[in-house]
Amino acid sequence: MTTALIEARLLEMVFPDHTNHLGTLFGGQALAWMDKAAFIVASRYARRTVVTARSEEVNFRVPVRTGQLVELVASVVKVGRSSMQVEVEMTAEDLLTGDRRVCTTGRFVMIALDSNGSPAPIPALAVASLNT
Repeated sequence: MTTALIEARLLEMVFPDHTNHLGTLFGGQALAWMDKAAFIVASRYARRTVVTARSEEVNFRVPVRTGQLVELVASVVKVGRSSMQVEVEMTAEDLLTGDRRVCTTGRFVMIALDSNGSPAPIPALAVASLNT
């Protein structure tokens, strides 16, 4: 399995409608983007319909401001029978200075489903794929 199937990268621009009264990214918007990245990588890995079972240990480290670009990197790090643990790291970048900072990290548990909506088996995570 190639790294491309266990990692997904997304870019999002932070516009005013994504922010609160302080001009910083809403936590709910950050979570939505992180969940989207987790969904994409889990779907590509399992090649099945997936749903979010849990988000856990989300850490908001530094605020993200209007006008910044965020890059989300989601990686499948652990696989069960039908579940995948996905770690997501969101980095904020100032487009004018190039300054980049990890702003938010989190872990999501995604479940693969069959055509009846029941948990479905997925391939084991090959250790070698983590080193490629």
